[in-house]
Amino acid sequence: MSAAEADDRAESIRMIRDSAAAVVPPDGDLKRVRALRFQAPGFDPAMLRQMGEMGWIGLRVPEAMGGAGLGLGEMCALAEELGRGLAPEPLIGAALSAQLLATAGGKGSLPKLLAGETLLLTAWQERADTLEAPGTPEAPRRFLPMAGGAAGFLLPVRVGSRLSLYELPAAALRVATEPTQDGGHFGTVTPPRDLGRPVAEDIGTALADALDEAALVTAAYLLGGMERAFAMTLDYLRTRQQFGRIIGTFQALQHRAADLKMQVALTRASIEAAAAALDAGASGDARRAVVSRAKARAAEASLLVTRQSIQLHGGIGYTDDYDVGLYLRKAMVMANQFGSASLHRRRFMTVSPEVEE
Repeated sequence: MSAAEADDRAESIRMIRDSAAAVVPPDGDLKRVRALRFQAPGFDPAMLRQMGEMGWIGLRVPEAMGGAGLGLGEMCALAEELGRGLAPEPLIGAALSAQLLATAGGKGSLPKLLAGETLLLTAWQERADTLEAPGTPEAPRRFLPMAGGAAGFLLPVRVGSRLSLYELPAAALRVATEPTQDGGHFGTVTPPRDLGRPVAEDIGTALADALDEAALVTAAYLLGGMERAFAMTLDYLRTRQQFGRIIGTFQALQHRAADLKMQVALTRASIEAAAAALDAGASGDARRAVVSRAKARAAEASLLVTRQSIQLHGGIGYTDDYDVGLYLRKAMVMANQFGSASLHRRRFMTVSPEVEE
């Protein structure tokens, strides 16, 4: 990449970050997030439409299909900003569906999905902690974030040796939901016997690639959350007094804060390196290795940093009224989405046995 291209890319990422101000207040106000917790559907459909209008749902969709045609660098930067503000809208799930419909040649409801006028979620997961989509025809699809707010679902179904993609309205399936720690919900979707005609005949490779990207973007969302929780903690350490001293001057707390800062920095480095590798065309084992390294680190670090942030706040950190606890709740829900840290460590060692993290 030439210097001019690098500058253009940096400007594109900066503009994406700036655009997130429409959703994430710069002062860190979480009133909107709190108002949506434990309410149906758990997010704001009007905000999802706004995300569509800004091109976020189709950020990774080629321009020829109505998307923005941007890279993982931009998508991860956006997800990081949304994680900083705990945005509950299922952008990652919507973007995954948009990529699959684009692979299908733009069939189905892609234009409405890109515009944010309808929410389609891809019901691919049949068991806990996996990044594989077996496509069992009548198997319930589980752990689908914000499924109660979807107008329809995309179902990968195995037909012979191929995975075909079906689009079905929500009314044609049985959808059961259960609440999650962060105030949202997971859905279990049970397909009907009659799936109709597929919108795509063979999406196996496209789905595997899209799930890898979703795992990386989820890691970036977790990074934004842990970074914001850590920033709140530093502010608290600089202002809270105990025994007549600012507690941030206590050496033991300084050491703990330094450890957390290192976790945030290492997570950022892993995610940015993975995004750059995928944008440069990494494929096969090399692609899977960098994604798994980033997701494993983000899943573990997000839980460590947010838990430690609560502890460093003392008693106030454990109250629901104090915002830092919301970041731990979100990390607890998202850390295992698109593969837990354990799963990604195993996959990393399988595809890169000569490398130790």
